[in-house]
Amino acid sequence: MTDFTSIEGIDKSSRELLEAAGFFDVETLARADVEDLAVELQRANRILKLARHTPTAASIGEWIAAARRIVGVEDEPVVEQPELPAQAMPVNYELNPAVMEMLASAPVAIPLPASYLVENQLAVADIPPAILLNRYSGDLEIRASDRATPREPSARVMPRSPVGSAPRSQQSAYVQLGESGQQRLEIDTTRLRSIADLEKVGQHMAVSKSVPSTDGSRESERIALIRAPLEATNRGRDPRSRRYVRGVLHTHPVSMTLAAVITLLLALLLPLAMVASSFLLLAVLLPEKFAWVSPWLLALPCGLPILGGLYFIFGMNGRCRICTQRVFFHRGCLKNSKAHTIWGLGHIIPLSLHILLFRWFRCTYCGTPVRLKK
Repeated sequence: MTDFTSIEGIDKSSRELLEAAGFFDVETLARADVEDLAVELQRANRILKLARHTPTAASIGEWIAAARRIVGVEDEPVVEQPELPAQAMPVNYELNPAVMEMLASAPVAIPLPASYLVENQLAVADIPPAILLNRYSGDLEIRASDRATPREPSARVMPRSPVGSAPRSQQSAYVQLGESGQQRLEIDTTRLRSIADLEKVGQHMAVSKSVPSTDGSRESERIALIRAPLEATNRGRDPRSRRYVRGVLHTHPVSMTLAAVITLLLALLLPLAMVASSFLLLAVLLPEKFAWVSPWLLALPCGLPILGGLYFIFGMNGRCRICTQRVFFHRGCLKNSKAHTIWGLGHIIPLSLHILLFRWFRCTYCGTPVRLKK
C-alpha cells in the first residue's frame, strides 16, 4: 500500500483528517467520492479540530484524481449512489422487535469518558446528536446486549473503599447515576434557634451580668467577661472618652501593670543615672568646684541594674493577648495607626502611662484594645 506522501497538496493536518475519516492509504482514497469525502472531513475536523481549515472540494477532487492515477484506475468512472425517490418515506425502526427489545433493556445512554473529551478538547456542542429511529432513511445495524445495560440505582451495591482511598464514584472518569437509595442526613430541628434567642445571647456577651446564672452556665459567663467588661465598670462613663474601659480581658493584668510601672521607672532612672554619674565623676576630678555633690547620688547608677533586671523579667514578657507581640519592647517596624504615641517619646512610654491611668491599652502593632480590669 502507498501512503499519501506521493500526492502533492496533502500536508500533515490533511493526512490526519484522512486517517480520522478512515482513509489510510492511496488505494482507499482512489475509491472515494468527492462529495462524501468532503462531508466526512468537515465533520472530523469539526469534532477533532485537527486543521485550521477543512480542505475544499476542489482540493479533495485533485487528491482523488492523483490517487487514481497512482493506482491506475483514473479512467474508471465514478459510481454514484442512487438517490432515493422523492416519494420515499423514512423507516420507523421503533416498530422493529429487535429495536424495541434494545430500547427496553437500555433505558439510558452510556456517556463518553471525560478523559477523552479533555484530551481532544471537545465541547458538548461538538458531540453529534443521536439518530432518531423513526426518522432514519437508510439501513440500520442493531446491536442489543445485556452486558451494556446499567443496573438500577436501587439494586446497585457499592463496595467499601479502603481507608485513605477516594470513593469509587470519584475514581471513575465516567458519569455515573446518583445513589437515590441512600438515606440523606436530615436537619435536627431541636438545634434550631430563633433570631430572638440570638439577640439575647449577643446582649449577654456584650455586657456580662454580675449575678451568677441559675442554669449553671459558668463557662458562658466567663467567655462574656473576657469579651466585654462588667456593667458596673463603665457605669456613668462616656463611651467616647479614654476613661471608658474597653477591649478583651488580658490573661495577666497584674504582670502588665507591673511591667508598665517598671518601664516608666526605667525610662526615668536611665537619664538621671547618667547625670548622677557625670556629677560624681566631676566631684572626684574637681573636688573644690563640685564639693556640693552628695554621695547619695551613687544610688541612682547602682539602682539601674536592679531595675533593668526587673524590666527583663516583667517588661520583656508583657505581650498583647491577640498578636502576642512585646508591647514594652521597641521594634523597628510599621506601627498601627491607633497606637498610643507622643511626639518625642515614641510608643512605649505613652502606652505605659495609658495603662496606669485608664487600665486598658491598644496594642502598638495590631491596634486591638486590651483591658486590665474586669
